[in-house]
Amino acid sequence: MPITTCIFDAYGTLFDVSAAARTVAEEPGREEFAKHWPSLSENWRRKQLQYTWLRAAMGAHTDFWNVTQDGLDWALEAEGLDGDDELRERLLMLYRELDPYPEVPPMLEAVKAQGMATAILSNGAPGMLSDAVASAGIGAHLDDVLSVESVGVFKPAPQVYDMVSERFCCDISEVLFVSSNGWDACAAAAYGFIAAWVNRTGAPMDRLPGRPHHVLEDLSAIPALTEG
Repeated sequence: MPITTCIFDAYGTLFDVSAAARTVAEEPGREEFAKHWPSLSENWRRKQLQYTWLRAAMGAHTDFWNVTQDGLDWALEAEGLDGDDELRERLLMLYRELDPYPEVPPMLEAVKAQGMATAILSNGAPGMLSDAVASAGIGAHLDDVLSVESVGVFKPAPQVYDMVSERFCCDISEVLFVSSNGWDACAAAAYGFIAAWVNRTGAPMDRLPGRPHHVLEDLSAIPALTEG
C-alpha cells in the first residue's frame, strides 16, 4: 500500500531537546552553567526517557511534564546545581518552547503538499506539546497532535501506536513513522509501521524486535520517502 499518513515523534525528532540548556548557557552571567550544560542536557534527557520506561513497567503513570521535571531535578543534583530555583524555572520554561531542527518547517510543508495526513505522536503532555508546536510555528502543517495521555501509558506500548489508525482510519502499513529514538523506531517497525529512524548522532542500531526500514541523518529526506 502507498503511504498515506506521516507520523512524527516530537522530542529529539522535530524539537531539539538540547536547546533549553544550550540557550541558558549562552545567556550573560551563566558562565558557570556553561561548564555544565552538555552533561546536564544529556543526563536530563536520559533520565526523562528512563523514567517513562520505568513508570510504564511499574504501572505508575504520570504525565510527561512531571517526568521532565523529575529528570531535570536529577540532572541538576548530579551537577551540584540543585537548589538554584531560578535556573530550574528558566530551563523548564525554555523546554516548553524548544527550537525545531532547521529542516522541520520546509519538510512538513513539502509532505503536506503531497496530500499526506500528518501528526505528532508523542509521550509529551498535551499542554507542553501545544506550546512547542506554537513556538515552532508548525501547527498549520499538522492535522493532529496525539499525546499518550489519551491512553495513559508511555511508548513503546502498542496501545500508543494504535492511536494512529484509530485517528486516521488507515491501515498500519500505510503509515510512515519517524523518530530520532532508535528504540521507538524499532518498536514502530515491529508494530507494523514503515519506520524511519533519524540517527543524528551515528548511534548503533538498538538490539530490539523490529528494525527501521530507513535510517536517515536528518529529516530532509522524508518528502522523498512519502511521494507517490
